Amino acid sequence: MGGGEAETVSGPVTGEAVALELRPAKLLSRGAAVLIDLAVTWLVFLLVMVGVLVSTASLDEAAVAAVSVAVFLLVPVGGPIAVETLSHGRSLGKWACGLRVVREDGGPIRFRHALVRGAMAVVEILLTVGVVACVASLVSERGRRVGDVFAGTLVVRERIPVARAPELAAPEPWLAQQVNGLDLSSVPDSLWLAVRQYLGRARQLDAQVAAGMAGRLAEELAVRTGVSVPAGVPAGSYLAAVAYERRERERRKVGALPRGVAEGEVPGGGAGAVPEARGVGEEISPAEGGGGGEGRSGGQAGTGFVPPV
Repeated sequence: MGGGEAETVSGPVTGEAVALELRPAKLLSRGAAVLIDLAVTWLVFLLVMVGVLVSTASLDEAAVAAVSVAVFLLVPVGGPIAVETLSHGRSLGKWACGLRVVREDGGPIRFRHALVRGAMAVVEILLTVGVVACVASLVSERGRRVGDVFAGTLVVRERIPVARAPELAAPEPWLAQQVNGLDLSSVPDSLWLAVRQYLGRARQLDAQVAAGMAGRLAEELAVRTGVSVPAGVPAGSYLAAVAYERRERERRKVGALPRGVAEGEVPGGGAGAVPEARGVGEEISPAEGGGGGEGRSGGQAGTGFVPPV
């Protein structure tokens, strides 16, 4: 991340954690999104130009030319920049095709990212009819055009099926011993949820994005627990081991009491057991009343009657 933009994952499906649900888009879907955006942009540009020409009919040619250049810079160039900035990477075409522009680390783009992409799009898309953008996307392993390379961004798919998180497998014994004594009491639920989301979708992510996400989550876990990640242990394996340890602790905590025994009750009904509440007129057995003959408070055995003190 750039300076001053350090963020932590606060939820599984937020702008900051958008990479949890996404993977790089293909050239065909990106091309369809660009065609939709261009159609809308030029339609708006033509409508604005008609209005400008009608309103500036009384001006000289130099003034009309200056106004026309300003409109071109504001609509076909500035319009997409403003839309991507305000929508955090989702233009109309990208929304229709299920795409989004994100930073390389999976975070949401800012104005400077949209500005670089929009400036390079003038050369890549407008002046060369998209030839440069297509060639760059075909050459790039992740389908990035030149504007994405300079801006540090990536166009990713947003609509993919969300797989159910797989069952956590027991870690290797040596790794389990490393995480066995960790203090997990200060780890917030939001971080646990982010870890679980990552472990369930790690195979769906781009390899570089997955590695970066795992590293950031492992670092935050290390800060919360006060113990650094063991040297030589991959961040993903460390997250899986810690998540497994937490789940086992919760299972042991739940299994400490016999099933059906509520908190505060004493199993077996021995010394210190609390007798069940009785309804009005219900008899109390001699065992519950304190022995045969008269009850503990002087009542008659078997009648359920206890005289007032």
